[in-house]
Amino acid sequence: MTGYRAPRWLPGGHAQTIYPLLIKPAPPPYRRERWQTPDGDFIDLDWAGPPATAGSLGGTPLLILFHGLEGSSRSHYAIALMNACAAVGWTGVVVHFRGCSGELNRLPRAYHSGDSAEIDWILRRLQLLFPQAARYAVGVSLGGNALLKWLGEQGTGAVESLRAAAAVSAPLDLSVSGHHLARGCNRVYTRHFLQTLKRKAAAKLRHHPGLFDERRMRAARNLYEFDDVVTAPLHGFAGADDYWRRASSKPWLTGIRLPTLLLNACNDPFLPAQVLPTASQAAAGVRREFPAEGGHVGFVAGRLPGRLDWLPQRLLHYFQDEV
Repeated sequence: MTGYRAPRWLPGGHAQTIYPLLIKPAPPPYRRERWQTPDGDFIDLDWAGPPATAGSLGGTPLLILFHGLEGSSRSHYAIALMNACAAVGWTGVVVHFRGCSGELNRLPRAYHSGDSAEIDWILRRLQLLFPQAARYAVGVSLGGNALLKWLGEQGTGAVESLRAAAAVSAPLDLSVSGHHLARGCNRVYTRHFLQTLKRKAAAKLRHHPGLFDERRMRAARNLYEFDDVVTAPLHGFAGADDYWRRASSKPWLTGIRLPTLLLNACNDPFLPAQVLPTASQAAAGVRREFPAEGGHVGFVAGRLPGRLDWLPQRLLHYFQDEV
């Protein structure tokens, strides 16, 4: 694959939120597969590119995508990356976190930013299913934070499951990120997420009455208040502060032993630039790329209406030519 060049950025922002009328990439013909989880729940995986059945990939590379908060295989970045994989003959798979594939999951728990245990069993199952394939993982936003935390926890053990990884726009310090999103113009993102989070939480209560305080959930004005009443207690945390502290991936970056690309824009509204890790705060094998612009999983290049091809090409270039 030939080298990439930095694009001429359009104004920063979350492409799915800021440019909903301008960018409508067509999704690939996904093939859905359902897995039963070890605790009696389920997740859905959407496959793209060459068909993949157990043992069938051989030497075909496999790219595994973990999406962001309330994302799915229909998110703009997932469509762009899966289309790019198919174009170069790779198999791609979007792993939906519990409750994100269009159907509410069975258990009271759902997913969260530090769900490295979920990442672990998924990657180990893919390792068993496709032992001959070169496997790469990309985590976006929330999925990026969870993937980085898993990489740091596993250390050299991650080499068994993956050849390399990348995290895009990961909110490395959840406390800083959560409070930052509650200020100024960034509150537009909070309102966007709370709409779907509250709708799913209400559906949870219909299946599991008394699971949490419905009044507090509906009154939540920001992610801190929502996480304090819903996300934290459902996943074993004492509250939002405990959740954000224990689930943040930044403290784990020095433990990563797998080639990893860390890509965050300095104008990302989810994480102030001053919080981005220095060289001493990450392992030597972590390549830190912090372009001045790009927003949160935006990286919209070219003239209006803009293109979303830079990010998938950067990721594929890293995996193909630099690892």
